[in-house]
Amino acid sequence: MFDDLSGKTALITGASSDGFGAHFARLLAQHGVKVIVAARRLESLEALVEDIRRSGGRAGATRLDVTDGTAVQATIDSEGAVDILVNNAGTSGISPVLEQTETQYDLVLDTNLKGAWLVATAVARAMRSTGRGGSIINVASILASRQMPGACAYAMSKAGVVQMTRQLGLELARFKIRVNALAPGFFATDINREFLQSDAGMALRQRIAMRRFGDYSELDGPLLLLASEASRFMTGSVITVDGGHSLQAL
Repeated sequence: MFDDLSGKTALITGASSDGFGAHFARLLAQHGVKVIVAARRLESLEALVEDIRRSGGRAGATRLDVTDGTAVQATIDSEGAVDILVNNAGTSGISPVLEQTETQYDLVLDTNLKGAWLVATAVARAMRSTGRGGSIINVASILASRQMPGACAYAMSKAGVVQMTRQLGLELARFKIRVNALAPGFFATDINREFLQSDAGMALRQRIAMRRFGDYSELDGPLLLLASEASRFMTGSVITVDGGHSLQAL
């Protein structure tokens, strides 16, 4: 069922670091998808594009600040309608709640929630105009429904992403646009790698049912499911991939 992605076009935001975005871009390219990677750091994107092309994939890059609605709309207008959106751009902003500044809070909410909404709605309008519909995949987090010290703004933003996924799923189904979310647990990324290797990170690992952090490849099946027609009767769904972490008592 996943082989029906050949010939599709996908936009992946937040793909400039060595994290989910770059991994998802490589994965979709391997399945015949033309990928457009977007982020603020164009230089990193160009290296990713070159890597994908060397492997036989089709890829392009565009600079994009997801918090800028005018820039988002201009990007969608210039790139044309896409079939798949991986709405991945985000930041963590981990800080004790009483020490977090308004500026830090705004950065997290503007990037993770407002930015996700701006990109999703711009892409959805383009999808509606073609009449073909498509798949929007929002990258949420298990912290949308759990708590962790220092993650107040981040958890709030990801809870908003989950509710946005459900609301857009309801409103866009009539246009053949599916909107679903991935809620990863703890995977090592550029943002959290140092923390996960710390004593606190090791203690966190012991609270995961499988007693380990995730490997990026373990997100491949869920991502391909949501991107392909295999999920044609799914919308507003949230797929949790966390090694059983959310099964543990808080």
